[in-house]
Amino acid sequence: MGRRRTKPSWLMRILALLLLAVVCAGGWYWWQLQHWSPDEAVYPDQGVEVAARDGRVNFRTVRALGGRFAYLDASYGAKGSDAAFSRNLTAAREAGLQVGAVHRFDPCVMADGQSANFVTVVPRGADMLPPAIELAATADDCAERVTEAAVESELMTLINQIEGHAGKPVILKIMPGFETRYGLSARIERNLWLSRTRLLPDYAGRPWLLWTANEALRSEAAEQPLRWVVVQP
Repeated sequence: MGRRRTKPSWLMRILALLLLAVVCAGGWYWWQLQHWSPDEAVYPDQGVEVAARDGRVNFRTVRALGGRFAYLDASYGAKGSDAAFSRNLTAAREAGLQVGAVHRFDPCVMADGQSANFVTVVPRGADMLPPAIELAATADDCAERVTEAAVESELMTLINQIEGHAGKPVILKIMPGFETRYGLSARIERNLWLSRTRLLPDYAGRPWLLWTANEALRSEAAEQPLRWVVVQP
């Protein structure tokens, strides 16, 4: 005769129910996180950062969702440019959004080439928002050694050159890894743009102007998740 199957004990049933509850709660939290943006009553000025990798973005839908501005990735280093910048610039303006441009700083390249690249890609205009310089890549992977002092010196040169073109002070979009490596936010007096999904960012040690509050917001504006940004009220 074979063994009789025993029914699961009450303890196993409770554990199974608890596991199911945890899975459901995790799924709900993940969905909420993907669709969360800060309360407009607290942060009335909200918008997006968009790049070619985000695909086609419906900026009119961005506006309907409460967006008032769009920062567009424009150039990086001395030669790189975002393939969708011109298209996004036109579409965002037609949707009635204020528009700004983002340059990604390359610590391995001299400032002169980077500013020349930015000037070539980004038009000058009084209606443009202050330009932003994204600080994410460090010099640790450069082909030749670049000292911390050299990184800071070239960055300051780039800041001055881009400000000369734009006629406005730049905003420093500092990512956590770059700030940990160089700690420049305390030494360069420019407005800051920090990133941290849902939780207020504090890694710069001083107040910020812009906050990427959701780094992967799912919405009707695009098939890909977007970076949702708010302004300090």
